[in-house]
Amino acid sequence: ESANIDLTIIETAFAGHANELAHKLDFDGYDGMIVIGGDGTMHEVVNGMLTRPDKKQLPIGLIPGGTGNSFMHDLELMNPVDAVKAIISGNTRQIDVAEVQINDMIKYAFNIIGWGLVTDVGNKAEKWRWLGEARYTLLSVFEVLKYKPRLATLILDNDEIIDNFTFIIGCNTMYTGKGMKMAPKAQLDDGLMDIVVVRHGPSRLKLLTMLPKVYDGTHINSPILEYYQVSEFSLMPERDEILNIDGEVLGTTPIHVKMIPGAFQVFS
Repeated sequence: ESANIDLTIIETAFAGHANELAHKLDFDGYDGMIVIGGDGTMHEVVNGMLTRPDKKQLPIGLIPGGTGNSFMHDLELMNPVDAVKAIISGNTRQIDVAEVQINDMIKYAFNIIGWGLVTDVGNKAEKWRWLGEARYTLLSVFEVLKYKPRLATLILDNDEIIDNFTFIIGCNTMYTGKGMKMAPKAQLDDGLMDIVVVRHGPSRLKLLTMLPKVYDGTHINSPILEYYQVSEFSLMPERDEILNIDGEVLGTTPIHVKMIPGAFQVFS
């Protein structure tokens, strides 16, 4: 109000409503679409907007109100007041998106695509919210103790790796989850997906020693971890399993992922 900005306010009424609004709303006469929520709400808006029949877009302004807010960590706008000031400034930047082909379905990811141990942890964490942030650490330990191998074919651009893996996570953002600096080299607008790979083989102790380092990004110096930057990748496991896409449990393998540079704009 102090910036003399007129708002039309719509409250979402059900899961998927933000997707529907971004997909169907009449954008004529508006300068931006502002969202209060976390990465899950942002995922809905990005997917709704990028699949519009009329191809119209508005810059997206995200005011952090979720549990993780990984995307806003990267923009260094974790404070809601700072996020609002960025929207009022009118400054925008282009953001890459990953086009994820799951059988005959297309999903768009602006944050992460995870498979393996990291997906198991994220999936179980939803049921253990009462533990707070500690649930990620506790569940990571639990999953490491189970430590099951997953045979898969991973294609990074044109290089093929066939092996047993512990987890694979593709990141467009540096941060994931609750402040985990999973991909410290990631940039939102470099046209590349950062792939973090841990193969099956290292001892449980080495895995447990590495996991706490995810919070400051020093885990990428571990000899048991591989770090790649690619424009495309495919993942074809021996057994199809669920995926974590932008913090949501969505779809199953196999997948083919292609980066689309500058797919949408955000206020920054």
